[in-house]
Amino acid sequence: MKHIKKIRGISIWIFVVPFVALNACLILITNFHELFDQKDVILNTIPYFDGGASISRTARVFPTYLIFKPAMFLTAYLLFHYWKSNYLLQKSINPKLNYKKFFFFFGVGSAILLVIHSIFLGIKFDNDFYKLFRRIVILLFIIFELVAQTYLVINLYKVRKIIKKFTNDHILKIKIFLVTTLIIVAITSIPIISSPGNKAIKHALEWNYFVGVIFFYFLTYLYWKKKR
Repeated sequence: MKHIKKIRGISIWIFVVPFVALNACLILITNFHELFDQKDVILNTIPYFDGGASISRTARVFPTYLIFKPAMFLTAYLLFHYWKSNYLLQKSINPKLNYKKFFFFFGVGSAILLVIHSIFLGIKFDNDFYKLFRRIVILLFIIFELVAQTYLVINLYKVRKIIKKFTNDHILKIKIFLVTTLIIVAITSIPIISSPGNKAIKHALEWNYFVGVIFFYFLTYLYWKKKR
């Protein structure tokens, strides 16, 4: 169980770093207009509720990308070590567990996709293929995250009796509920996302879904008991 402390420590930062970075970008661009070109200014909005701006619109301009990009690179680095540590932990618990290779593959894949998305964020090309490429990257990131989280939760549920003294079983139930909700929302929102218009709804969905995805890692921090 030597990997538990590392997983617990990494998971809280995977939640804190992107959450703080993105909301810092939001605060800057909506309240400190003198730092931005006038064309980039966003008037006061709380996009979690009113969908007044997309995440990309908030984080892709100068100087907010100076916060957002490094934060996403750091998050990707932490994600790699998170999924690697979980793989090693699951392997030490039971080498025959079926899904550890799957959540490791998709988890590391999500980290790579996050890096790619961050690199191209803010780079403007008036090209339909480039715009499609960016959409595909962020879509694949979400899919890879959901698949990795799902497989990990399944494995944790399988070994819950073995690791019971190290974990909070109530948090595992919340994690299962969260992942299930994220999958249902992703599927049911396809018609909204794929249809034209409804920008405010799409933006609000984007912000709240982002919080939902990273909240999984905050729950990981609560799931593993602090070693005494």
